[in-house]
Amino acid sequence: MSSEFEKMLAGKLYNAFDAELVQRRERVRDLCQLLNASRETERDLRRQLCLEIFKKGGDTVALQPPFFCDYGSNIELGEHVFFNFNCIVLDVCEITIGDYCQFGSGVQILTPLHPLNAKLRRNEEFGAPVTIRSDVWIGSGAIILPGVTIGSRTVVGAGSVVARSLPDNVLAVGNPCQVVREIE
Repeated sequence: MSSEFEKMLAGKLYNAFDAELVQRRERVRDLCQLLNASRETERDLRRQLCLEIFKKGGDTVALQPPFFCDYGSNIELGEHVFFNFNCIVLDVCEITIGDYCQFGSGVQILTPLHPLNAKLRRNEEFGAPVTIRSDVWIGSGAIILPGVTIGSRTVVGAGSVVARSLPDNVLAVGNPCQVVREIE
């Protein structure tokens, strides 16, 4: 039998109240709280906290607190990723972000999903991974939904809700987010 953590990462129904999962969330939320309370001049502390929070990429990520995530260990960052103020990254499944991606303030990257069946929803949830390729810009307030892949060099307009995958080299905006034009 798989652990609840293994089921979660596999995108299967799992119990979010499992003791191991609760402990993992508490650990990273404490780290995020320390990060969010840190002063701008405490660069070494911030770097150390980022190394502890993220699975990969904590050594070159730049972020403006506050920043929030569920586990951190499921977030793999490429080189030189930037998160502006107030980003939320809910990583019940893997989130992979390529090199030189930038996220405006208030961006949400979400992997959790919930059953439509109310009885199941009381105790279980599941998720789908998110992949954001390299050199992507996500405008402020955009929401990236579970299961989405965003292609390299794509720009997502502020306030967009990305419910479907986007190809490389496009400008996409709106709710639901749609491709407006190619970027040359």
